[in-house]
Amino acid sequence: MTNNSFAFSRDFASSLVVFFVAIPLCLGIAVASGVPVAMGLISGIVGGIVVGLLAGSPLQVSGPAAGLAVIVFGFVEQYGVAMLGPVLIIAGLLQILAAFLKIGSWFRAISPAVVHGMLAGIGILIILGQIHVLMGAKPAAGGIENVVAMERTFGHLWGGGMTSESVDLLMGLISLLAMIGWEKFRPNRLRLVPSALVGVAIGTTLTAALQLPIARVEVPASLANSISLPTVESFANMAQPGIVVTSLVIAVIASAESLLSSAAVDRMHDGASTRFNKELFAQGIGNGLCGLLGGLPITGVIVRSSANIQAGARTRASAVLHGVWILGLTVLLPQLLSMVPLTALAAILLVTGWRLISLHHVRDLFDHHGWLPVGIWIATVAMVVLQDLLVGVALGLTLSIFEILPYLRRKLAIDRMEDAETVHLTLGGVATCRDVPALLNTLESLPAGCTVRIASSDLHYVDHICAETLRDWLKRQKKLGRTVDIQHPPAGRHPRLVPIFKRLTAETADPTG
Repeated sequence: MTNNSFAFSRDFASSLVVFFVAIPLCLGIAVASGVPVAMGLISGIVGGIVVGLLAGSPLQVSGPAAGLAVIVFGFVEQYGVAMLGPVLIIAGLLQILAAFLKIGSWFRAISPAVVHGMLAGIGILIILGQIHVLMGAKPAAGGIENVVAMERTFGHLWGGGMTSESVDLLMGLISLLAMIGWEKFRPNRLRLVPSALVGVAIGTTLTAALQLPIARVEVPASLANSISLPTVESFANMAQPGIVVTSLVIAVIASAESLLSSAAVDRMHDGASTRFNKELFAQGIGNGLCGLLGGLPITGVIVRSSANIQAGARTRASAVLHGVWILGLTVLLPQLLSMVPLTALAAILLVTGWRLISLHHVRDLFDHHGWLPVGIWIATVAMVVLQDLLVGVALGLTLSIFEILPYLRRKLAIDRMEDAETVHLTLGGVATCRDVPALLNTLESLPAGCTVRIASSDLHYVDHICAETLRDWLKRQKKLGRTVDIQHPPAGRHPRLVPIFKRLTAETADPTG
């Protein structure tokens, strides 16, 4: 078998795995967004075929993301689903503009505490909303409203006998337990079968076999009938401040999530690194097209991407093919999707929300960078849940700036010298989030295969954002087998400086491992 044939066979198999991961998520995220499920399917098709062909991260898989469901839900409640198309077109254009201005790497300068705090807050909001769906009720737009409505929703469970809400809850819990059980006990030979598919399959089979009166997914007879082009009237309403702000928020959040996912994907494989501005351009084209066709906003999604890599994908063909399979299923067998109960999708989203909270990131921040980034995380989470996503992210970014305020008068100095086989980098001054693009440009421009020696004797301070950037780069170099030697800064500098570099040295140990 030739190399090309081998790669295609791996991509073909991987695309089927990603397809089975993506289908329940496309449906569930549409439900969580408060829109028809066809919109999630349209975005899954566009994310796979269009973004897959253009992506700067060939092994990343794009589609509708849980991280934007909360924003879309609140927006649709206030302005209506017809206004979502123009908003996505504007957001896509903003992403394309950002790509041409080559600011893709700046998104990686956002504090990990802010990013993980934003995702954790979204995860909590998804859980609070989907608890209602699990019991056959409609979720509210905000976190506080969903908490207040819990008493009423739980009250519907108790009646003279088995209420319809009780049946909904029972089937949802069965789907949830099936997912958790599959994650814990699945046989190794079936490790690529996604738990979401198992949960949906069991919930759907039981609902159909017992003929239970449970609300199911409403799928149109023809996907073409669901394509809704934006109207002139909807574009005329774009002047409203709230709509303009939503376009900007979706553009920023979708870009940050996609590029951070790309960086995570790079750490999972040994192939070519992400071209961040190209990836940003592809995401902009995808979101603009979703707005034109009547879909949901899309991002690069780490769940689908990690499944793609674990299944052995070699090229972008896997992501493209998974979009083709979604299109084929939607066109040829829509009646199959219409059998899926909404409570099974709610179970999937509960698990997705819990994964977004991801408390191990908080422990990691505390263990290596102290209380300050943890405080930023807590503040971001609290404001996302209690106010809204924009307020939470704005507060997190503001606190991140306060963290580095005493060091802003100085910047990072990078001196580079090369001999026959070694590149010598000398870091001096202070390294903060504003220096991330320059640091990454230097590191990513190093010739392949050469030994790198990093001297930090003149360095006085490194914030947690720069430290995590260096750590991610070192992890990737270790995978590639590159030798990187690190000289520690002298004692007596900032108290967290030496521990940070000890940790970075640990990342370079055993380059073959």
